[in-house]
Amino acid sequence: MKANQHINAGVLNISYCDSGPKHGEPIFLMHGFPYDIQTYAQVAPLLEAAGCRVIVPYLRGFGSTQFLNASTPRSGEQAALGADLLALMDALNIPKAVLAGYDWGGRAACVVAALWPERCKALVSFNSYNIQNIAKSHQPDMPKNEHQLWYQYYFHSERGRLGLEKNRLELIRLLWQLWSPTWKFDDATFNQSTPSFDHPDFVDVVIHSYRHRFGLAAGDPAYAEIEKKLAVQPPISVPTITFDGADDGVRPPSPESASRDRFSGKRSHRIVPGVGHNIPQEVPQIFADAILELLKTTQ
Repeated sequence: MKANQHINAGVLNISYCDSGPKHGEPIFLMHGFPYDIQTYAQVAPLLEAAGCRVIVPYLRGFGSTQFLNASTPRSGEQAALGADLLALMDALNIPKAVLAGYDWGGRAACVVAALWPERCKALVSFNSYNIQNIAKSHQPDMPKNEHQLWYQYYFHSERGRLGLEKNRLELIRLLWQLWSPTWKFDDATFNQSTPSFDHPDFVDVVIHSYRHRFGLAAGDPAYAEIEKKLAVQPPISVPTITFDGADDGVRPPSPESASRDRFSGKRSHRIVPGVGHNIPQEVPQIFADAILELLKTTQ
């Protein structure tokens, strides 16, 4: 999959892949960290075959997406990710679309679905309600869950920043292995994505993301109002399918009841056996089928 388009949207010049019929149902597929648009290389053709227009952007700090101004803070906060997605929809003159993603990209989709539901026809979200509760970020979890977040605590330190800078690909490959222990990706698959991490702002955006979510770094003032709205954990009212991977090495799967109060609309929650953290690349058919299922029910 190659990014074949660029457009100025908000504070970014966003690089994205735009495929399928231009008048098809628009679908935004949002990648996570530390992945890229290759996540959707097998999902996109399945959606295109069903007549959908498929838009897969590089997030800020990844691939060929660039900041327009050198003075813009290299923020990785959730409000920035949501604002980027909304700005891209505006720039492309797409008033409403299906939003789907996981990890950082799923968070961007959840932010738009929660705060601008009129722009979201339906939502597919891995790890359910993916909006951070920063006020509660210092409440400890059970030790068996805490140890899986070692990389986040690592990034809180200068040692972690330097480690990400100096050992970027080794660290990212380790995270892929730990987060999806049953996904046997090969060197060719990994190497397709590695150019996306060779970005001048990658480290700054990543480090800020993992510090901001714990209240250890200030946010970009431009997104303060959005963060204020996210702090109350707004419910998601649009039709939604949520997933967890049974073998996710970041977050253990949770029952539907764990976040039931965060969804005020129709929602179906599914736990997928044998799947880790990168669901669209591990089981593309299941991910694509969920999107098409929602499209049928929202016609």
